[in-house]
Amino acid sequence: MIGRFQARRAGVTLVEVLVVVAIIGVLAGLLLPAVQAARESARRSSCSNNVRQLAIGVHTYADARSHFPPSMVHTPGTTFVSNNGSWSIHGRLLPYLEESTIAARINLEQAWDDGFTTGTPDPARNWAHVRTARIGALLCPSERQPMARTKSGVAFVQPHTYGFNLGTWFVYDPHTGAGGDGAFHPNSNFTAARFVDGLSRTLCLAEVKAFTPYVRNSSDPGGSFPPDAPPQDPQVIAGLCTGAAAADVKLGPATNDCTGHTEWPDGRVHHSGITTVFVPNTRVPYPDAASGGYDIDYNSRQEGSSASARTFAAITSRSYHPGLVVTAMMDGSVGTIADAIEPAVWRALGTRAGGETSSQP
Repeated sequence: MIGRFQARRAGVTLVEVLVVVAIIGVLAGLLLPAVQAARESARRSSCSNNVRQLAIGVHTYADARSHFPPSMVHTPGTTFVSNNGSWSIHGRLLPYLEESTIAARINLEQAWDDGFTTGTPDPARNWAHVRTARIGALLCPSERQPMARTKSGVAFVQPHTYGFNLGTWFVYDPHTGAGGDGAFHPNSNFTAARFVDGLSRTLCLAEVKAFTPYVRNSSDPGGSFPPDAPPQDPQVIAGLCTGAAAADVKLGPATNDCTGHTEWPDGRVHHSGITTVFVPNTRVPYPDAASGGYDIDYNSRQEGSSASARTFAAITSRSYHPGLVVTAMMDGSVGTIADAIEPAVWRALGTRAGGETSSQP
């Protein structure tokens, strides 16, 4: 009789468990994108802060020197004795990025690789600690390959993710010393007055991806594609690469095979610059059956490697932020530019004196 009135045991059924699991799964599915979006927003905010520091550094440099920095320094009619012959804008800005300790070790008049390639580094300079230093302001937190580039199994140099604006297509003529139409070029020393389009309408820098595949030192493409008419179709670039020597094709399956934007101290356009041939995040295809193809940059002649061959370059701004890149204008303002920007507008932003009208955004 007692058992008849015994209280039933508390419990849950299998159906109830499955319902709870389903609800948790739905909530997790809704929450995960929100968490990822919040993380990306934080990374983009940090990236914007980096870009702002660099833009302020450019202006602080100009205040101290009475002109904006050159992309690199090269004596026209000569070639560099050392391959890595001139420091980048990044290196020139170090004193203005709260990196005075590293900056104090730099001699901007000498090659930045301290004899690494010959196996005889100079202990007095000790620049290995400079080129392998990880400088926070030079790397976007969304970069997926932030590791040091190695050589012979040893850390050689750190990459970066911000390229300075070297114009629309033409970069440098080492025979005449003429430079491109961007905010910077080899030996440039522009003042604000030289930016006829206005500082607020001229691009200063934009994001790039580290370890970008690239091709350099092909035949001169200028006859077919003069500076005022860059290639319209990204497929064209692969055709311009046919004259490149195998040693100058920086492509391969390993991370260190693709070395664009991996040398922050180097002033050449494929390492520390961008050009506005193609809008941000354009895929510039280079066919390769084994890999399925590469998304490349192109430098027709690395600056300083020839006394006469001109440099034309398609160095595309890219980022891991969905649909956009973070940029700074020459007035120091920081913002984002969408991949969908019109090519003509993007190229106009790449010129300092292109004659853009007030309708230009």
